[in-house]
Amino acid sequence: MKLWVGLGNPGAKYAANRHNIGFMALDRIASDHGFSPWRKAYQGLVSEGRFGSEKVVLLKPETFMNLSGQSVRAAADFYKLTVEDLTVFHDELDLFPGKLRLKQGGGHAGHNGLRSIHGHMGEAYARVRMGIGHPGHKDAVAHYVLHDFNKADQDWLDDILRGISDGAAYLAAGDGAKFMNAVALRTAPPRPSTGTAPEKAPKEKPAASSAKESAAPAKAPEAEDTRSPMQKLMDRFR
Repeated sequence: MKLWVGLGNPGAKYAANRHNIGFMALDRIASDHGFSPWRKAYQGLVSEGRFGSEKVVLLKPETFMNLSGQSVRAAADFYKLTVEDLTVFHDELDLFPGKLRLKQGGGHAGHNGLRSIHGHMGEAYARVRMGIGHPGHKDAVAHYVLHDFNKADQDWLDDILRGISDGAAYLAAGDGAKFMNAVALRTAPPRPSTGTAPEKAPKEKPAASSAKESAAPAKAPEAEDTRSPMQKLMDRFR
């Protein structure tokens, strides 16, 4: 069994925030793969389903971001799961919008949701890091993450959520490489081949005459002979 946790804040006010992309990822997985309806449990919302023989529990903590670890700990204890069974989906300031990385263990990099999970579970869990970009200054971070995605973000946001859903079965099976490939096929699809070779430049037709011929000087016309017959005869015998 796997426990997949999406990070965010509860309520309609925060639903479209950048900080809630973890919730969005789990919503897409649950919808696309026929998981059970969301129900309240473990201080959050839970949906259950399967990828083959692997059962997966989806959890969206409703404790607000800073206390996410409380909900995660409650669910892990109920299902008797360890930190190695846990994968957390969260927003990542240090990645460009639309980029995704899969990471095992490590620090929380100041993310309050991860910080709370560290405190309750330890750090050896897997993370699906979804890039949202950085506002450029640390003082602007709080406003940035608690603001809705822009209209210009909708295309890449939809692509990354679809990619996560496409690769969910691979993630459940522990195949991170295939999961990442499924995401890449949505976010950076290969360019289609036209199947035709580029046209060759037409060969220049040869000139009517060769270069040697064209370079030869033209023969000057002979001057007209104006001598009289007598003069011609005299010149002949000189």
